[in-house]
Amino acid sequence: MTPPLPSSAFDISTSSSDSSCPFCHIAQTYPPFSPLSPPPSTSPLVSPTLTSPAPQTFVVLSTPLLIAFLDIMPLSQGHLLLCPRSHAPKLTDASASEARELGYYLRILSAAVARATDVKDWNVVQNNGMAAAQVVEHMHFHVIPRPGMRVKERFTSTMFGRGQREDLEEDEGAELAGMIRECVGEVLKEEGERERNGKL
Repeated sequence: MTPPLPSSAFDISTSSSDSSCPFCHIAQTYPPFSPLSPPPSTSPLVSPTLTSPAPQTFVVLSTPLLIAFLDIMPLSQGHLLLCPRSHAPKLTDASASEARELGYYLRILSAAVARATDVKDWNVVQNNGMAAAQVVEHMHFHVIPRPGMRVKERFTSTMFGRGQREDLEEDEGAELAGMIRECVGEVLKEEGERERNGKL
């Protein structure tokens, strides 16, 4: 079942945050919007420059509990991050309600990214602590599309941990984020239709 969004105005200022955390900054900057009818790329609600002078942010999902955005140095096109709005250094620091919504939207975002990029294979990765390669101390999941090619009946793909790792261009990021937002809405509407027809 699609998690309902409160009908009242969202107040994200009450979330716990760390002023030195870039993900907390993003979470405090971008207000929630309905994933069923996301704003277009031209909307000020999702303007990449709101986080200026920090790196631009390309938001793909923004709920009262979670926020997802494109990785600014992607391993592949469509590489995105999903995290709780509240500061939670590791997965075990996330609340039960955040964990439920993270699980729900990981599946929805995976389907949306596959649809937007036309890449049908992907990794979901989550690191906890420095020894586990966590760079930003705010728990987050990576959804990383894995394009590959068939070579003589053997499937090859980019090795995990290697990829383009180039800065995401503003025009490309805005367009891709818009496509993923639209695909999230499509996936949610299709799931709602299947629920109504008793197929889920």
